[in-house]
Formats: sequence, C-alpha cells, structure tokens
Amino acid sequence: MEQAKKKEKKVCVLLHNIRSTHNVGSIFRTADASGVSKIYLSGYTPAPMDKFNRPRKDIAKVSLGAEKVVEWEQIKNPKILIKNLKAKKYQIIALEQAKNSVDYKKVRAEHRVLFVVGNEVSGIPKEILKLCDIVAEISMAGEKESLNVSVAFGVTVFRILNL
Repeated sequence: MEQAKKKEKKVCVLLHNIRSTHNVGSIFRTADASGVSKIYLSGYTPAPMDKFNRPRKDIAKVSLGAEKVVEWEQIKNPKILIKNLKAKKYQIIALEQAKNSVDYKKVRAEHRVLFVVGNEVSGIPKEILKLCDIVAEISMAGEKESLNVSVAFGVTVFRILNL
C-alpha cells in the first residue's frame, strides 16, 4: 500500500547546468528514494554515461546505482521541455531564491510535477524561472545564503511530496 501511494504522483526533475558530478549522483540517489520517475539533464549537466557511452564512475560512486534505475534523458532545450510538460498539466516547481519565491513548506504538489534545479552558483536562468508555476525557497537561519543544491533538492522534494 505504501509503495502504491508513492507511485500515485508522476514526478520528474530537470537538472540545468549542474556542474558537479557528485551533486548529480546525489540527486539521482534522492530521486530514486523519493519516487521520481525521470530526470532530464540540460546544459552542461554531466550525464551518467560519458560521450563514449561509458558509465561515469564519479556519478555512479555517489548515486550507488540509482542512475541505472531512474530513467534519464539529456535534452537540448529546457524551455521546450517545460512548455511540453505544462501542456500535459504538469505543475512546474523551481527550487530557487528569488523575489517571487514562496516558503517551500507551503508548497503542495499536484498529480504531475516537474522540479527544476539549477547551477550551484548562478541558479536557474531567469528565462526558465519565468516558465515555472512556483518558485520554492528554503529560508536560511544561519549566515550562509543557501544549501548545497543536492541537499536543497532532498529537503524540498521530501517535504513537498509529503514523504
């Protein structure tokens, strides 16, 4: 019964311009744990397979094999993906600090969701943010401005999906 509950929602993730293979591997592992059905990779985000179609050991080491069980796809244009998923009634939730962001604790996922995660330093480009339905932000109590991108993804996906 618990497994069926997790499968009720169709959840995907877009990783745009993530530079660290460790962050990608960690997000794959969290995606598997949280029931994500597909990860889209865009920009210069490294894929689990290199350009010679060999497994990337640096991603595999962190993901612990999740890159083999979570479906993934490299895409050229994240804006087209978002528009296509919106047409299929996906709710688009960006994880970002922005003027129009809302507290991630107040965000509730609908039946179909695409989480958008951006670069570790510069975040999600404004032209992609404009296409998102919600910009969710984790407020910081300490002196640092943000969490590591893979940690922020884990915190928000589990909270928003109520897992």
